[in-house]
Amino acid sequence: MTAAGMQRMASRVFAALLASETASMTSAELAERLRISPAAVSGAIRYLSQVNMVSRERDPGTRRERYVLHNELWYETFTRRDQVLTRWEKVLDEGTELLGRDTAAGRRTAETAEFFAFLHGEMAGIMDRWRARKDAEKAAEKAAGRGEVKAGGAVTPGE
Repeated sequence: MTAAGMQRMASRVFAALLASETASMTSAELAERLRISPAAVSGAIRYLSQVNMVSRERDPGTRRERYVLHNELWYETFTRRDQVLTRWEKVLDEGTELLGRDTAAGRRTAETAEFFAFLHGEMAGIMDRWRARKDAEKAAEKAAGRGEVKAGGAVTPGE
């Protein structure tokens, strides 16, 4: 994740949360697992919260906070990225007009805007296919859960 541009400590904290069974940990648990200071955990959590990758929840019955990965983390992250692409397209289109389409800088800006428009369109299709896939998986799990187990282990569909 650091190779993709995420801060080193935030990458470590995110990886620890991702690899944990519950996708959540307290600051003390993160500090112990990663052998880092509470201040390092705090800075990493601040960053991960700002980019909406984790949220804070109260540990029931205590004053401690538990840091939790968002459900459908990647879907939400890329949906927000889609909004960023839309803004970039608009800014680049405006830049193209300001620079002039007949200038080298204007042509580069226009090509960059065209690339982001292409990426935006492709991303929308990818996200739609992902949502359909997850919906189909949920429907299959629900259907499988309604089956009845007969003697010998055979499963028959429920009503």
